[in-house]
Amino acid sequence: MEEFELLEKTELRIENLGLQNVNLTDVANAVADTLEINRDEVLVIDARGSLLTLDIMRDQMRPSSLVGKQQVLFSALGKVAGVTITDETTLCSEGILGWILVDQKLGERSLTQGQQIAANIRSTIARRVIVFATGPEVISGEIEDTNTPTIAAALTGEGYRVTAGGPLDDDIDTIAGVLRSAIEDRGFGIVITTGGVGAETKDKTVEALEMLDTEASTPYLAKFEKGQGRHAKDGIRIGVAKMGDALLVALPGPNDEVVISIQALVEGLAAGEGKELLAERIVGVLRKRMSDFHRKQKHETRGHS
Repeated sequence: MEEFELLEKTELRIENLGLQNVNLTDVANAVADTLEINRDEVLVIDARGSLLTLDIMRDQMRPSSLVGKQQVLFSALGKVAGVTITDETTLCSEGILGWILVDQKLGERSLTQGQQIAANIRSTIARRVIVFATGPEVISGEIEDTNTPTIAAALTGEGYRVTAGGPLDDDIDTIAGVLRSAIEDRGFGIVITTGGVGAETKDKTVEALEMLDTEASTPYLAKFEKGQGRHAKDGIRIGVAKMGDALLVALPGPNDEVVISIQALVEGLAAGEGKELLAERIVGVLRKRMSDFHRKQKHETRGHS
């Protein structure tokens, strides 16, 4: 089950209990075992009079390990030597930890409903796509962005909702920032860029993906000798990365390459492939196209000789 952020509300206060020569490590262990977390993740921060205060030293918890656990927790503490639980004993907790106080049956129903809602939200986000074309020539209007409509047509037919993100300048920080915002602030589950995957200095989209996912899959479409001609880099790469559940895909700029790339992406998504398999599927069809093109050129050259 998904874990939820505690948002710094990590204290459990138990009031109106008896404490007599208590081993605080035993107390912490009883709480940790009840809440299904590691024993070193519970710390007793106050034990005096009839008050016991504990800190849960983690950032996230599964609601299922909390819901309806008040009586179970009291029972576990009552078995610790020197601890006395009475009818007057109460527990106070806030935020996600407040699930401990919820009636178990009601809490379980709420969790089930919440999981269904969360699943529906994730499913909706996964089918929200935004497309960005890169390059000053697109920004200036020198060339028409034919890639975004091509991608939109292919994905809309498969049930995706596609938004045109507009053109991006060839600046790595700008690209990375806009892509991150598309996921974190705007709620898109798939972010696609076209262009900027070449071997020239101006090509930055694959590097922007690597800023967002250091383990992005970036296979080579073609390799060159670095520094030869305009080749500031050692080759042309495409990229597929992940940020949380969201997918980022960097495709080439030529429209005919986008046509076959997006079809490969659609097939890979339908097959439920991860970023490595998706990247290999896309680069595979692009390599085949390149190979077929060179083979055709050689054939035509021989035919004219």
